[in-house]
Amino acid sequence: MEEKRIDLRIPDQAREAEVRRTAEVLFRLNQTMPFSEEYSVILKELFTGGMGEQCNITGPLYMIIAENLHIGNRVAICPYFKCMSAGHIYIDDDTQIAMGVSIITNNHDFYDRPVLTVKDVHIKKNVWIGANVTILPGVTIGENAIIGAGSVVTKDIPANTIAVGNPARPIKTLDAEKFM
Repeated sequence: MEEKRIDLRIPDQAREAEVRRTAEVLFRLNQTMPFSEEYSVILKELFTGGMGEQCNITGPLYMIIAENLHIGNRVAICPYFKCMSAGHIYIDDDTQIAMGVSIITNNHDFYDRPVLTVKDVHIKKNVWIGANVTILPGVTIGENAIIGAGSVVTKDIPANTIAVGNPARPIKTLDAEKFM
């Protein structure tokens, strides 16, 4: 996955405007009754990068740049979902994300800390991510994978794989033919 670098010392009005917009919309969302019509309207306003049909997303949510999240159809996201989203996050169809999951696309340069190093994260179709999982920059999680609760995903996880631990490591391969 290609790394981008963002020097925070260089003003970027578009980025700053999106950070502010995200913070303001998130504040409204996190103060609104879940499952209400108003909540649904605010969710669509938040995810300008795209949110598919029949999603179930329950706050509170926390993120930096909401336009960098791209959410497929029938995605379920539980409360306390957190994103450091200087890079793009792609969450494909039928993914389930449990409570307290963090997806991180950025880090700081080890020597020049005002510089962000950024790599996109891609969660493919039909993935199940357990509670309190952390996914680090540049990771792709393959179709039908399961990430066990509390895991820290530092490297790509193949399709049809159960991975657990810190760092997450594959412990079992699922039968791909059993998925519909």
